[in-house]
Amino acid sequence: MKTIRRTFGLLLILFASLSLVFQPAKAQGGEPLALVMTANGPIMPPMLEYIKRGIETAGRRNAEVLIIQLNTPGGNLETMLEIITAIRSSDVPVVVYVAPRNAIAGSAGAMITMAGHASAMAPETSIGASSPISGSGENLDSTSATKAKEISKAAIRDFVAPRGEKALALAEAMIDEAKAVTATEALDAGLIDFVVDNVDDLLESLDGFTVQMNDGPRTLNTDTENTQPLDMSFIEQFLLLLTDPNISFLLIAIGVQAVLIEISSPGGWVAGFIGVVCLTLAIYGIGVLPVNWFGIIFMITAFVLFILDIKAPTHGALTAAGVASFIVGALVLFNSPGVPEFQRVSVPLVIGTGLAIGLLFLGILMFAIRALRKPISSGAESFVGKTGTAKSSIDGSGGQVQLESELWSAEKADESDKIRKGDRVEVVEVKGLRLKVRKIK
Repeated sequence: MKTIRRTFGLLLILFASLSLVFQPAKAQGGEPLALVMTANGPIMPPMLEYIKRGIETAGRRNAEVLIIQLNTPGGNLETMLEIITAIRSSDVPVVVYVAPRNAIAGSAGAMITMAGHASAMAPETSIGASSPISGSGENLDSTSATKAKEISKAAIRDFVAPRGEKALALAEAMIDEAKAVTATEALDAGLIDFVVDNVDDLLESLDGFTVQMNDGPRTLNTDTENTQPLDMSFIEQFLLLLTDPNISFLLIAIGVQAVLIEISSPGGWVAGFIGVVCLTLAIYGIGVLPVNWFGIIFMITAFVLFILDIKAPTHGALTAAGVASFIVGALVLFNSPGVPEFQRVSVPLVIGTGLAIGLLFLGILMFAIRALRKPISSGAESFVGKTGTAKSSIDGSGGQVQLESELWSAEKADESDKIRKGDRVEVVEVKGLRLKVRKIK
């Protein structure tokens, strides 16, 4: 009985210890918790999932404040609106901090900064240029542009208007006129609350600062050293990487190339597997990027030309046309007019990849031509042109010749020839299992 009680007591101690290890981290010595996220990159769906996870984590761990350190050139309009909704519905105050120095909160990033319950910028940073563009990266027509701008202004009006008329006018100018300002100019207009050098200075400035939450005003207590980072997960970083147009372009090039190798040499699985995986990942990337799908037609045409050049006697002309079509297709796909610079594919990368693929197919073409021109080196047909020795006289009914180490039945190719035993003969034709030979004069 004592043994059972002792064992039960040890189990209680063990479970209590585990609960202390795995319970949500609140504070060290009663200090409030400040979670710090680093949102560095375009505003795309992976960034949305990261910010949502940060807000949920801050609520679960009863954090005093969630700081989103932002550095973005902009991104997807729909994703931006979802991020704004998540921030404004958070039970934990969300502070958007544009940092480090030389960082930007461009386009969609500017509106996310305005959506924070408090906002700050580091010195030498900038914010603005929030005019909306179409999903394909082109400028909207007048009606669509007006609708998109009005939606954008409505999305921020409720939480920018309390900052004053000057702040609201600046925010609307960022949307209507793509205006951008420095951190000092944004602070002077009342669009942001602080200009600070780092997160520690930000927490010091926030201590005692009152923010407006859904349940009313809340005064922040950020006099704390309990600051914990919340980094992007590997999957979030990987998915965000796939939205890089250069990565998507390379995945398309590698994927199609691998699939073509699998089709031309069926039976293996490695090339086909790599091709399918690369194309699947590329589809995710171009699915969220502002692309012009017309470019896909040029890229498909390019690979068709590469394949045809192996079959047709054009000796490289179709490959050259394919390289040109591939380069044009990639630039049309990713670099249509109006696409922001950060969402454009590198032109040198496209040209270099196109030339590399062209050289690869040209090499394949040269090997194919050489194989076609090479004499047959195996089978009975390879005997044509070889010489041997008559082992018997060859008359109208035939005879025998020795070709290398083999003895073959033979007949005369020319009836006027007189082939006697020991004469040197040359194979003219292979007819079934008999050789047609002529006497070497």
